[in-house]
Amino acid sequence: PPRQNAEKFLLSVVNKTLERGGKVLVPVLGVGRSQELMVLLESAYRKGELPKDAKIYVDGMVWDATAIYTAYPEYLSETVRNLVFRRDHNPFLSDIFNRVGSQAERREVVGGPPCIITATSGMLTGGPSVEYLRTLADNEKNSMIFINYQAEGSLGNKIQRGWREVPMDIVQGKRQVLKMKMEVHTVDGFSAHSDRNQLVNFVYGIKPRPQRILVNHGESSKCQDLARALHKQVRSETMAPRNLDVIRLY
Repeated sequence: PPRQNAEKFLLSVVNKTLERGGKVLVPVLGVGRSQELMVLLESAYRKGELPKDAKIYVDGMVWDATAIYTAYPEYLSETVRNLVFRRDHNPFLSDIFNRVGSQAERREVVGGPPCIITATSGMLTGGPSVEYLRTLADNEKNSMIFINYQAEGSLGNKIQRGWREVPMDIVQGKRQVLKMKMEVHTVDGFSAHSDRNQLVNFVYGIKPRPQRILVNHGESSKCQDLARALHKQVRSETMAPRNLDVIRLY
């Protein structure tokens, strides 16, 4: 979907959750997606699209990566560069973001008023995002929003596919089962990758047309489907290599 629609839907979920007294958990990737989300939330707050008393907490490796973004604003988008250099306003340094760095602080966040929590890892494979999930999952007032890809087999993928009872770690010889009562939303449109049409157009733009195209770095079925489509459209030899396949380049 268009990025504008994706942002509008995300903000609507956030506002509805805060209005009913719930907390919003957004598992994020440490680099890229988390900074995009921070820019969006800061802009929405400045424009009055979020409640003035909204608390935004950032946990995990996000801070380490954001420090690099803050140090080199000249490499960021034109919008952010203008904010930094023309208006002396760095969105990553906004007072609305509260850093969380310890178990005690996490307990305060969970036990506190309605808020927005962004934390790594983005696929719920570990890190503080899983800790927040344990305490927020059983409350129907809360919401979780996925804004990045959830790999097959990851905890995030299972929840995204509708699992309402999720097996967790084994404690004292017994496997814990987490009951998912919180709302779960997926917001497409935040991908940093080119979509299918952009990939096809990229191939069309290559001069001379490539004789052979290798499609990889994706789910096997999606790679094979794109390889077949490119073969039909551009008449080049295409392959979707699998693990351990050997290909001679000449």
